[in-house]
Amino acid sequence: MTLTPEKKKELFRFMLLSRRLDECAWRLHHEGKITYHISAIGHEAAQAAAAFALQKGQDWVAPYYRDLTLLLALGLAPRDFLLGLMGKQGDPASGGRQLPGSWGLRSANVISVTSLAAGHMPHAVGVAHAMKLRGSAQVVLAACGEGATSMGDWYEAANWAAVHKLPVVFLVENNHYAISTRQEKQMAVKNVSEKAAGLGMPGVTVNGNDWQTVYHAVRQAVEAARRGDGPALVEAEVNRIPPHSSDDDDRTYRTRQEVEGYEALDPLAHTRLVLENDGVLTTAMLREMEAKVKTLVEDAVRDAEEAPYPPAVDSPFPVFAEDSRHA
Repeated sequence: MTLTPEKKKELFRFMLLSRRLDECAWRLHHEGKITYHISAIGHEAAQAAAAFALQKGQDWVAPYYRDLTLLLALGLAPRDFLLGLMGKQGDPASGGRQLPGSWGLRSANVISVTSLAAGHMPHAVGVAHAMKLRGSAQVVLAACGEGATSMGDWYEAANWAAVHKLPVVFLVENNHYAISTRQEKQMAVKNVSEKAAGLGMPGVTVNGNDWQTVYHAVRQAVEAARRGDGPALVEAEVNRIPPHSSDDDDRTYRTRQEVEGYEALDPLAHTRLVLENDGVLTTAMLREMEAKVKTLVEDAVRDAEEAPYPPAVDSPFPVFAEDSRHA
């Protein structure tokens, strides 16, 4: 199944919105208005493609902390992203209590996660197991970086999914660095997808800078899972252009020449060029899209800055199941 021209433009718009929000977050950090940011720059094509391969509103998602584009494509509003970034009341993930990137979006079936790498994988597989027991046609997308696949939680979850043929698609966004540790220092295989064979599930490695390749790979895996064929692993090779996070100095472990090479493979620029060559996107369309996205981001920043912080009296809630103030 291919996307219509309108869907392709929509996919690109989410990539563009994600990039401009991301750039805005870095500016806010430099201005001292936020304390932490973890960037999706370089991952946008893979994330947008994965979102469009799902049945939105039906399928479930256990996201990776870097999945800004994925969340926007699933329905996260720019204002809500910024509320979380600023720790403001109204943040849909945690009410301003969690570290940015600890997503949760009930309206889009996005389960609540933390910044603990691979910690959400058993939860994702548990949701998929419930789906199978109920006989539903839903699928879970469980996303992570390649570093998470070296952790016990990921192996246990993937093994359980394979044994019970659960409807899970493991999306591994491989940017070749687990924070500052290169891939070859944390795994002996060349591709993460090779790990799938040892677990008894199909695995494939694709170019994560090409949304079409990722879309078709994830779509195929999702359809197979929906048919009852069990889980699959899709490894999307991407490039993390900025540092790991706003707390990271990537100059200590990679050269500027390496980063410049990643910038030359920018998925946003690549996608724009492909759509322009295909006649899907024109200069006028792009100019209009940029203007609308600029307004969206500016409005979201203003609204988030004006929003209140959570009151201290509410700090225990909703951690507990019952609100004792009204007991």
